[in-house]
Formats: sequence, structure tokens, C-alpha cells
Amino acid sequence: MSPLKLALIALGSLAHVVVGQYSSYNYGFDIARRVKRDLRDVPQPLIVRGAGQAEGRIALRREIRDLQQDEDQWTLYILGLSLLQYMDQTTPTSWYGITGIHGIPHTTWAGVTPVPGSENTGYCAHISSLFPTWHRPYLALYEQVLYDMVQTIAGMWTDPNDKARYQAAAVDFRIPFWDWATSPPAGESVLPPSVGGSPWVDINGPFGAQRIANPLFSFPFIPFNATAMLSPPFDRWDRTYRHPTTNYSDAISDNSYVAMTLDSALPSFQQRLYNLYSNYPNYTAFSTYAFDPTSNIGTFDSLEGLHDSVHDLAGGGGHMSYIPYSAFDPIFFLHHAMVDRIFAIWQALYSETWVQPEPAKSASYTTLIGQIQDSTTPLTPFFADSDGTFWTSDTVRDHTILGYTYAELVGNGPNASQATKAQVRRHINRLYGSSSPASFAIKASSKTKRASSDSLIKLGKRWNEKKPRWSRPMPSESPIERVLVGGRYREWTANIHVDKQALNGPFKILFFLGPPPQDHQTWTGAPNLVGTMGVFAAPEMDGGMQMGRQDITATVPLTAALVKRVATGELESLDPRDVEPYLKRYLEHRIITSAGGTVIEPSEIRSLGIHIVSASVRAPSSDQELPRWGKTVAHFDL
Repeated sequence: MSPLKLALIALGSLAHVVVGQYSSYNYGFDIARRVKRDLRDVPQPLIVRGAGQAEGRIALRREIRDLQQDEDQWTLYILGLSLLQYMDQTTPTSWYGITGIHGIPHTTWAGVTPVPGSENTGYCAHISSLFPTWHRPYLALYEQVLYDMVQTIAGMWTDPNDKARYQAAAVDFRIPFWDWATSPPAGESVLPPSVGGSPWVDINGPFGAQRIANPLFSFPFIPFNATAMLSPPFDRWDRTYRHPTTNYSDAISDNSYVAMTLDSALPSFQQRLYNLYSNYPNYTAFSTYAFDPTSNIGTFDSLEGLHDSVHDLAGGGGHMSYIPYSAFDPIFFLHHAMVDRIFAIWQALYSETWVQPEPAKSASYTTLIGQIQDSTTPLTPFFADSDGTFWTSDTVRDHTILGYTYAELVGNGPNASQATKAQVRRHINRLYGSSSPASFAIKASSKTKRASSDSLIKLGKRWNEKKPRWSRPMPSESPIERVLVGGRYREWTANIHVDKQALNGPFKILFFLGPPPQDHQTWTGAPNLVGTMGVFAAPEMDGGMQMGRQDITATVPLTAALVKRVATGELESLDPRDVEPYLKRYLEHRIITSAGGTVIEPSEIRSLGIHIVSASVRAPSSDQELPRWGKTVAHFDL
């Protein structure tokens, strides 16, 4: 284990001792009161304009590890987050006020009242084709408020040179994203050390160096209002937790467990994201996971489904795993900035498809089930103008109108040229293609066949799990020749559909090749784990709201695990005649609740369906192309 990961574990064990010792940065006066006073002069309702609009600048949202390399912007980011979290919770633009829009405490924001019958839920859009677009102005609101605080803080340095330096850094500040689908730096976890490492952080602000509470580690409720939390154990936790050690007030976050879980899930995340970019040209299929029995079996996944799995694994049964409480965790906005980035990159590839009228499958604060939603549906409670006009999917279609973009899209809008699309595809292959057989085809096109074959052999050698094994000799052909045949390979997938509220809370469906370990607490990091579907749900007693049945779909890609078996000789090829009997013999699945880790018998969830499917895929001939999928065919059900 790397020193950084060991340090993360050690710091996690100390968290209960130190997490309450540190507070926000001391500016020598009550800055939160000053900011609250200044907010009285802000016109109402609050207009969501995004960051930097007064300067007319479009700046980059950067990956969090990249932002951390910029010392000045990182200092401003940490100070701004800390200030936002310690603002009076009654202020609508405090951390509590903004994050509460998503769910708990189920109160009216900016005067946008609920529709009768939906008072006990949040404004967020889920199981809806508005899922990607609703979160875009939500992030922009958060970014705008944080940006304004950063500008205020940058002006507090008394030395003229320091002040000029920080003010220059502040102009182009935008919120970072957390790329949970790309390989992290050597020795690090998918979970950044800045987020899961230490509950405190040393920061050199305008009033000198101070040690403060790490605003990325957790959010403390000040004051803690147990009655607003509505359901246990959240009515006992006075701060946010990830994989909490108990359901009581003495809980601590076990970020080392979260890091291990995310590291194990990385190949699955990569495959799912790569497949979304390669095989989901339709907006509705890409955006949401509402189950339709007539759905194309080749497009069972979605951005929302992948997003759910990250929520569940990052939360580990803590706040991030539950819809109504998730936004309180500081990792929420890092995650959703990544989701928006995925969406923006996808738009650059498929700019011609957009939101189509669909009935709402889930209620929100201003939406009833069955209500028709389309591209002109107001994205409440986010005002675009002082006349009461709300942002809509149409008006946020071009993300740059809100003052930001991403490095992969520089000089690019939603109507990308073919040349720019080729550049975007190159970024996708570089960042997310390494778990796909497509990566071997790309290497073969740019280097040599031998180099590709060597890469596959190394992949097999890294797979040290001993069971299951076929009793057969190594084939005479090279591994690459048994995966890529005639420029094609076969993608294997477990399609899943299930009632989101089947267990009245979040749960995981895990897939293994061979029996999982006896200790279910180790399942998420088991060496023979293939992938996990995380189900992001609401708790049973949340405000008395009856959630009803909510059937959703997702996938667990099997291809990368099968390629490893080909590399070690356990499988002859990816051909159905080899893979189908292998999967029937060895593929197993288990279900476990995210909170408490209770093992559930699959037969107890009557809505669960698992279907093994495959498709022949044309491999890309260069890094400027993506794989081209053929028709998906069904094989058998688990």
C-alpha cells in the first residue's frame, strides 16, 4: 500500500479526535456577518447568472488535483468554501441554504412554492430527462455564490502585491470537478487526499497561516437541528459522514474504506463512461434511467445511472448515499461538476439530439408524477431574469452562457465541427479508454501489434486472483488475436432493472466471477469483483413521503474482467461459445444495503431483473475515433 493511502487511513482514525477542534478561518472580525449584511443589498429574487459574468469571461473548471497545483486559486477555494459553510444557516445562499435546495429540509427557496402533494421532497430532478439540465443552473448558483466570496476574500490582503496577485487569481476562479473515472496519479487513490485525507488543513490567508477545519472533509451543521433531518440516523449526526462507523453521534468517517471501494470500482466506471460516449447518441437514453420494458437492450445505462453508483460508493451509507441528504457532503458538488462535464463533452459529440417530452417518473418540490416535462419546462427554483423567468433546458443547452467551460471543449460550443469532435474523441480515448479492448486497437494503429499484445499480457499478469480457472492449456494465438478478430471485439454486459425504492434506502448489486469472500464487508474490494450497481435512494421515513415504485436501469460491464481471463488463458476468446458457458458457471451476484451492510437475498427483490447481453463492436482505427457498436443480443438471465 502506498504511503499516501496509509496516511489517509491513519488520518481517518484520528478524525473523531480532531474534527471538532478546528473552525473557519479567523479574519480578525466576523466576516460571515459582514457577508450576510452585504447580501441585503442583492436584488430579489436572486438571479442565477453564473460566475464572472460582470467581467464577461469564460474560464475553465479544472480537475481538483490540477486546481490544487495553483496555490493562489487553491487558497481562495478553501477559504471561500470554509466561509460558505460557516455562514448563518438561515441565509439562502449559505452552504446549508444552497445544499438544502436539493432535498432536506424541504423548505421553499427564493419564494418558489411547492405544488400541493410535493411539500415533502426537494427541487431536484431525478428519474427524469431533466436530470442533467436541472443540475446545470444548480451548480451555476453554487459557483456564482462561491465566486463572489472568493472576490471578497481576495481583496483582504493588505500588501498591495499580494492583493493584486490574489485578485488576478480570483477573476478566473471556477469550481473544480472530481474525475472519478480516470486513473489517479501514481500512489494515490481515486478519492483525492484533499477530500478524504485530513479533517484539517493549513492555509495561508490574508491574516496569516492558520489551521482550519477542512471544508472538503465534512460539513458541520451549525446549529444542528435534529428535527429538520426527519429520519435516523441523520437526526443524530451533527456533520456529514462517509462510510460512518456507527449510526450514532460518536460516528467517524472511514474515508480509507471509501477510497478502497472507489479504487476497485474504477475499471467499471471507465467502461460505463466510455460506453456512454460510444453507444448512446440519443439524449433520452443517455440522460436518465427510467425503465421502459420496450427499451433498447443495448442502452440500459445512462448518465444518471452511473452518477448514482458514484453517489452510493462515495457515501458508503453516509449522507452522499441518500438523495435528500447528499448535497450537504462537500464531495457532492465535486461529483456533480464531473457529471456536468460528462454531459458537456457528450453534447459536443451529439449536438443534434435534445430533451423530448416525457412524463415525470418522480415527484419534485414543483413537479407531480406524470407531469409532462420538455425542453421548456422551468428548472425551478433558478431564476434567469428579474421578471421571474426561470432557466430551462433550452436556455442552459450551451453551458458557456453561465461563464465556464472545460479544457476538452476550449474553442468549442455544443455545435462542434467534425474536426473538433475528433479532438474530443481523442480526449475520451486518452482518459477513459484504457479498460476497453478498443485501447489495444488504438495502440496497434499507432505502434505495433506486438506492443498491443504485450499490454494485454501484462493486464493478465496483474490479475492475481486464482479462482475460478478453466482447466485448459494456453492457446497458441497471442492474446490480442483472441480479443480483436478482424478489427472487432465483443462487449459483454449485465443489464439490470430494479425498483429504486425496493429496500427503502440505498443498496448495491455486486457481480463476481466466482464466489465472493465470506466476509461481506470486504466485497467492494474483492479481487474477483467485476462491478457494482449502486442504487441511490431515499430513506423510508423521509418526511412521510410515499416514494412509490420507481423502476430504473443500469449496467455492469463484464468485458474488462473477461479480457483478463483471456490474457491468462482461462478463456479462449470473447466469442459467445466460450463466454456464455463461462459466465453461466462463474458469474455470481450479491445484494447488500449501503447503510449497515445487511446482506439481502436476491429473491427478496421481486422487481430485480438481470440479463446478460453482448454486442459485436468495431474497434477504432485511431485515437480520433470511438468504437462502433453493432446490434446487442440477449444470452441468458441470472
